[in-house]
Amino acid sequence: MSNAELATSYAALILADDGVDITADKLQTLIKAANVQDVEPIWTTLFAKALEGKDVKDLLMNVGSGGGAAAAAPSGGAAAGGAGDAAPEAKEEEKEEEKEESDEDMGFGLFD
Repeated sequence: MSNAELATSYAALILADDGVDITADKLQTLIKAANVQDVEPIWTTLFAKALEGKDVKDLLMNVGSGGGAAAAAPSGGAAAGGAGDAAPEAKEEEKEEEKEESDEDMGFGLFD
């Protein structure tokens, strides 16, 4: 990670901690106050757009829990809807995996 990205990340965290809306101008102001050189305005604009309307504190608290919620949803729905609904989905996924082609099927390999 470059110094520009790191400085912008820290500035965004400071603004989020203070409960202030994250904008490109505010990020740039914090970076200049910290006397960080060579941070192009594109970084502050990108970070501001990426974090627009999002709760940064909530994002940080749920960093590792994203995959578990999605995996739990189908099993919960299958229990409520019956076991017959889950079986066709599993068969479709197996068929899609079988369709993948390898390099050998295309007539060339890694060492050809």
